[in-house]
Amino acid sequence: MPEHQTPLIAALAAGLSLAFVLGLVAHRLRVPPLVGYLLAGVLVGPYTPGFTADGALAAQLAEIGVILLMFGVGLHFSLKDLLSVAKIAVPGAVGQIVVATLMGAGLAHLLGWSPMAGLVFGLSLSVASTVVLVRALQDRHILETHRGKIAVGWLVVEDLAMVLALVLLPALATITAGDGVPPSRIVFHLLVTLAKVSVFVAVMLIVGRRVIPWLMHHTAHTGSRELFRLAVYAIALGVAYGAAHLFGVSFALGAFFAGVVLGETNLSQQATEEAMPLRDAFAVLFFVSVGMLLNPMVFVTAPLAVAAVVAIIVVGKSLAAWLIVRAFGHTNSTALTVAASLAQIGEFSFILIGLGIDQKMVPPEARDLVLAGAILSILLNPLVFAALERVRGGGEPVPAPPVETPPAPSTGHDVLVGYGRVGSRIGARLAGQGHDLVVIESGGEGIEKARASTAHVLVGNAAEPTLLEAANIAAARRLFVTIPEPFEAGQVVQQARAANPGLDILARAHSEAAVEHLAAMGANLVVLGEHEIAHRMIERASGGGGRRA
Repeated sequence: MPEHQTPLIAALAAGLSLAFVLGLVAHRLRVPPLVGYLLAGVLVGPYTPGFTADGALAAQLAEIGVILLMFGVGLHFSLKDLLSVAKIAVPGAVGQIVVATLMGAGLAHLLGWSPMAGLVFGLSLSVASTVVLVRALQDRHILETHRGKIAVGWLVVEDLAMVLALVLLPALATITAGDGVPPSRIVFHLLVTLAKVSVFVAVMLIVGRRVIPWLMHHTAHTGSRELFRLAVYAIALGVAYGAAHLFGVSFALGAFFAGVVLGETNLSQQATEEAMPLRDAFAVLFFVSVGMLLNPMVFVTAPLAVAAVVAIIVVGKSLAAWLIVRAFGHTNSTALTVAASLAQIGEFSFILIGLGIDQKMVPPEARDLVLAGAILSILLNPLVFAALERVRGGGEPVPAPPVETPPAPSTGHDVLVGYGRVGSRIGARLAGQGHDLVVIESGGEGIEKARASTAHVLVGNAAEPTLLEAANIAAARRLFVTIPEPFEAGQVVQQARAANPGLDILARAHSEAAVEHLAAMGANLVVLGEHEIAHRMIERASGGGGRRA
């Protein structure tokens, strides 16, 4: 089949293949893999020689990634959480948008652009990327903390503000063209947009709260994992599409509220596990699509303008966010986390500047400056986080957990990785037997459950060598690995075995392949659920006992 008839396959194959290769190289160089994803986009973009992917298709594929990502965030971010941060998220987001817009307009004035161009340009620099913010919080295991929820709530308010901006821009373009639009029409557009958003939220909270849980429970009762997975994707994409085309809100916000509604049911954890693989793949395509839009010559032709844009995004926005959060009485730790989270721009910025160019409100070179600022700020975001984390660690101490934990044992203790449904049972049994226990957990609910026990709790990804070192794995007696992800569990087992050759390692698996993988990494015992179920059933049928575990 001729290549021109398969643009979707070509975009997927080229984008994912290059992203994998360059992401692997980035990982080897100890820089975030998303650096490789962005470079992959540049290589398949129209401004570099060789193969050029279909930019329109890549953008739509990336939008799916944003939808699935925000759906996953919604699963863990209940309406109660959203309302709990509204007092800081609403005024904070509005204040930061105003400050960033004024800084962008000032730069536009220095570049000789019109005031209207400055307004659009400034707005495009004011809104952070959903993908980058959530990825940054997830990587640092703070998405479900209070400061993480403030950052996400802040972003939701920014998205709402950008929806209003997109509605008003065409009217403002008409005013700029001199056709004359009365202020009453602008107010009318604003009120209509607010009404649409309010109706959508009401529909989701009144109708969606009944229909979505009913649908998911009915699907779960079929016993088909395939249908359950399909239901998750249908709800995420269907609600996002309906929200955009019926109510005029963004795909991301529609998916977010779908996740919020589903997150209130007892199926949220299973839905999260089903959505993750496809979400991660499309999130990669988002970064590839951003790289495709960049004309690298902008770094040569306008280096000072690019530097100024980056300074507004990384320094100006961060400082404004930090000052606002501190002014509302929150801790320096929270202020620094929010400041770092918002020190980048992304998908809404591209939509805004593109509409501004289509409406002839901004010059074409504005797109290159926004894209250059987006890519550089995304590349710098991990460094900003690292720098502010050092400031946070060296300044105000992190607030102590609600329940004090005993000091980490020095030798002969047990280490438990994961405190979910399986890990919490193991932890309770070990605690009941009086064993010294160190728990490593990254999830919000698991952390609280572990802290309520007598264990010493370490928060973060157990695959990171520093956490295993903090758990004193070299002097431990046993290691229990209960996390379901086989690759992450394999890394934990491999590093623990290298640090303590005599350690007794017991791990959990969900497949025969995972059993072999974990055993090869150094686990002494790998428990597969299906094997244990069969063993207990045969034991019961043979009269070996019927006591409930």
